Amino acid sequence: MNHLYRDIAPISLDGWGVIDREATDRLPTYLAARKLVDFAGPHGWSHSATDLGRSPTIPGPSQGVVAAQRNVLPLMELRAEFNVSRVQLDDVERGAADPDLPELDEAVRQIALAENVTVFHGHQAAALRGITESTSHEPITVDGVGASPDGVARAVDVLRQAGIDGPYGLAICPDIYTRIVESTEYGGHLLFDHLRAILGGPLVWAPGMEGGVVLSQRGGDFQFDCGQDLSIGYLDHDADVVRLYIEETFSFRVLEPDAAVTLRFET
Repeated sequence: MNHLYRDIAPISLDGWGVIDREATDRLPTYLAARKLVDFAGPHGWSHSATDLGRSPTIPGPSQGVVAAQRNVLPLMELRAEFNVSRVQLDDVERGAADPDLPELDEAVRQIALAENVTVFHGHQAAALRGITESTSHEPITVDGVGASPDGVARAVDVLRQAGIDGPYGLAICPDIYTRIVESTEYGGHLLFDHLRAILGGPLVWAPGMEGGVVLSQRGGDFQFDCGQDLSIGYLDHDADVVRLYIEETFSFRVLEPDAAVTLRFET
């Protein structure tokens, strides 16, 4: 038995299979940040901190002894709880392949949103700095969706001038992303395709993102350090529902502040 306590839940192997598949099917849509940054791990539940590779000198405990202390970045634990109806679990045992699990779907959305917000904008309480607050470049203002090719091209030029190679990616908030996908430029070319050509890399629908950010995809600039990857565990149950949760642990670091440019859209 591990800390998820799945073995003592009143859920069969088939039931766990359906729950895990539902979460696995939903998560890739929402996990925008992972599509654009380096992923290290998963290292497991016992992995508690990221080694920062620094050892500042501290006062020694006795005369003639030099001391130093390793710097680490503690991992943050995220958890979103949800209920599963025991009626739905019974239906799975009867052979139902399509149980109704709305609370699971919402918990998946919530925890992925929290991960995206942390990577893009940081989380001060956990001492995690996001990409947009760490970039060394001034933000670029984009005067509406129609001007996005100019804004993205300017951001790419800023990165190149700073010596940051491509390809480049763009994380964009959902409402602007939708408008880009629906838009064409003069001549009937899709705006989405034009942006992909400028970037040379992905354009990502990013829940939790405010505005947008252009960032290098060369690797080595942004690191997501995963302890326990997203996993579902058991809390308790009663006659009607089983209470579960989805959980992960991670830290995030911007290793090269020059490798991203924030976009602010004027609407």
